[in-house]
Amino acid sequence: MVLVTNKEVLDAANDGGYAVGAFNINNMEITQAIISTASEMNAPVILAASQGAIEYAGIEYIEALAKTAAAITDVPVTLHLDHGTDFNVILQCIRHGFTSVMIDGSKLPFEDNLALTKKVVDVAHPCGLSVEAELGRLVGVEDQISVTEKEAVFTDPDEAVQFVEETDVDSLAIAIGSAHGIYKGEPKLDFERLEKIDKKVDIPLVLHGASGIPEDSIIRAVKLGINKINIDTELRLAFRDAVRKVVTESDVYDPRKICGPARDAIKEVVRYKIGIFGSENKA
Repeated sequence: MVLVTNKEVLDAANDGGYAVGAFNINNMEITQAIISTASEMNAPVILAASQGAIEYAGIEYIEALAKTAAAITDVPVTLHLDHGTDFNVILQCIRHGFTSVMIDGSKLPFEDNLALTKKVVDVAHPCGLSVEAELGRLVGVEDQISVTEKEAVFTDPDEAVQFVEETDVDSLAIAIGSAHGIYKGEPKLDFERLEKIDKKVDIPLVLHGASGIPEDSIIRAVKLGINKINIDTELRLAFRDAVRKVVTESDVYDPRKICGPARDAIKEVVRYKIGIFGSENKA
């Protein structure tokens, strides 16, 4: 298959009452793990690349990995810019085969965030890309995104309505208590706020910072309207732990024997997440 847009897979998820996993990629092994698992489970999947991943791997490699992944599977695959803050990077992604971009203006005042999001929509939609925006701010650190607890702001349901109507954005990332990075305690999601937003807004809703959120909270969030769930930190931890085990318990120096177990460990994380998101057999 060729790459599809986030709008295509998320609108279907919105109609079907499930969520699609957005898994961050940085290299070949991570991409292979995600795609092979999604194929085995017959699940649509979003390959998410952050600005940091693009800087690390090179946008040409990211594009080639995603297009190759889509070509060898029968499940819908998208290539999505995660947490885009630089308009020039968004233009670069449009030129390099991305099918979806996120513009993260969440640290800006409401009106400035709205204006920036509309600017991206006006450029991306004519090129056939879908657009995700963020309203409200999640605490934590992810690549270039850093928000302190004092800066974190939950999404206002009425502002969400205005934002969606005026920007024509395709999906909306909301702040309801999740965080980027590793949680220090058990996260408490504001399900009442999520329910209010879902009743007021028709487009798919996105949950960032989902690594480490308990299974029952994820399942409840999906039932209340979350259609895209981002997973990055848990993939990194699985990769790290598998590599550490190999290099500390053996004298292996073949990269294939080091990265292979890491790839297998990531597959298990992806398999578990797809299962609780409800997207198995939804391709």
